[in-house]
Amino acid sequence: MAAIALAGLTLAGAAPAMAQNAAPSLFGFFARPSNFGNGPSFGYSSIRRTVVPYNGRYAPGTIVINTSERRLYLVQPNGTALRYGIGVGRDGFRWSGVKTVTRKAEWPSWTPPAQMLQRRPDLPRYMPGGIDNPLGARALYLGSTLYRIHGSNEPETIGQAVSSGCFRMTNDDVTDLYERVRVGTKVVVLN
Repeated sequence: MAAIALAGLTLAGAAPAMAQNAAPSLFGFFARPSNFGNGPSFGYSSIRRTVVPYNGRYAPGTIVINTSERRLYLVQPNGTALRYGIGVGRDGFRWSGVKTVTRKAEWPSWTPPAQMLQRRPDLPRYMPGGIDNPLGARALYLGSTLYRIHGSNEPETIGQAVSSGCFRMTNDDVTDLYERVRVGTKVVVLN
C-alpha cells in the first residue's frame, strides 16, 4: 500500500514537469495543459476574470474592449460588468470602432490572412482547430473584418500587446464569454 501511495506522489510530482515539456506551440511558447485534457483549459493568466461595478453608457449585453487597459468588459444588467484580461494588437495593429459578433465557433480552424503571410511566410497556410491552433478553444468573429475575440494556447500573452489586431483571452475566459453572448452582440472597441 505504501508503494502505491509513493508511486502516486511521484507521478503527481512529475505531472507539472511533463506539462511544461509539452511540444512547442505555433509561436514558440509552450502549451501548458492545466487539467490534462478534461476541457479547454490550457494554462492561466495572472489576470483573473472578476465582477466590477459599471455605470457606463453601454447597454447590458454589450462587450466593451478597452485596449489601453487590456481588458474586456461584458456589461451586466445590475450595474456591474464581467471584466476579463485580454491580449491586444501590438503597435501599428490597434484599432477602435463598433462591430457586431457575426459568427461564433468552437475550436475554430485558422487560415492566416495574406497580410499576415507577407509578414510571416513561415506560418502554415491552414491549421485545423485544436490545442495547437492559435485561435484557441473559441472564437467570436467581429463583423466582416479579419479580427476576432479568441482563445489562446499562450496564456502568458494576456495583458500584453502582441497580436495583429485580434483580442486574445485564456481558453477558460473565452469559453465563459462564448457561453454568455450571442451572434448579434454589439462590441465597442476603445483605445
